[in-house]
Amino acid sequence: MNMLASRFSRNAVALRSDHPLSNDEIAGVAPSILADAPHESRSARYSYIPTVDVLDALRKEGFQPFMVCQTRVRDDGMRDYTKHLLRLRHADQIQGREANEVILLNSHNGQSKFQMVSGMIRFVCQNGIVCGNALNDIRVPHKGDVVGQVIEGAFKVLDGFEEQTEQRERMAGAVLDEGEQHAFARAALALRYDDDKPAPVTEAQLLAPRRIEDRGSDLWKTFNRVQENMTRGGLQGRNAAGRATTTRPVTGIDQNIRLNRALWVLADELRRLRG
Repeated sequence: MNMLASRFSRNAVALRSDHPLSNDEIAGVAPSILADAPHESRSARYSYIPTVDVLDALRKEGFQPFMVCQTRVRDDGMRDYTKHLLRLRHADQIQGREANEVILLNSHNGQSKFQMVSGMIRFVCQNGIVCGNALNDIRVPHKGDVVGQVIEGAFKVLDGFEEQTEQRERMAGAVLDEGEQHAFARAALALRYDDDKPAPVTEAQLLAPRRIEDRGSDLWKTFNRVQENMTRGGLQGRNAAGRATTTRPVTGIDQNIRLNRALWVLADELRRLRG
């Protein structure tokens, strides 16, 4: 049994496993998912549906959680209500080198609706990817038949996995020359760092593979190297003042989703431009 727990000092706490997570395991990392009431700031018009009720309903439909994450907060009173994330796989999406995932986000303090995003996991690096653009997201407000709408939304995301797989295969079939690889890495750096300050790391560092499986010049491998190096951090570089620094992992839920999605869109647009 393999379980990878990551505890970040400021932004989030996360747990990823190779087996479906139980409610007890989830509660140890993200108690907000099992909250039995909304935050006191919510009005009587707020239709409260515990995320765990939605999760249990999704389990009955063949979806299982393999990763959980919760935003850390300075106010302990918000800990049981803050934004949280689950990455779920359907029963027929678990085999192979990659698995498609439904990413479910929610909070119980009014910060977000139920939201479903398309994603995938590469088993070789246990790195979660966000696919598609914001137009493909499904949002369910806290009113009406929330559970039914979320289940319907999860199956809509599931229906889109075939197109997602085709995009991935087309990326794998697009071979980039060295200049194109560096152009992709340069654009990726611009997504995260301010234009008026030099990035702390180089394009070459983003393109460096962390394992043999990621060596290669096709767009899919290029995208994966850049995505992992940017989101995992740990690269040695220089800050704007010239001092040695190490890049930090992108751990905030919103920041991670935003950067991951932007990188996917960037890679897919490059593929389209190359025909």
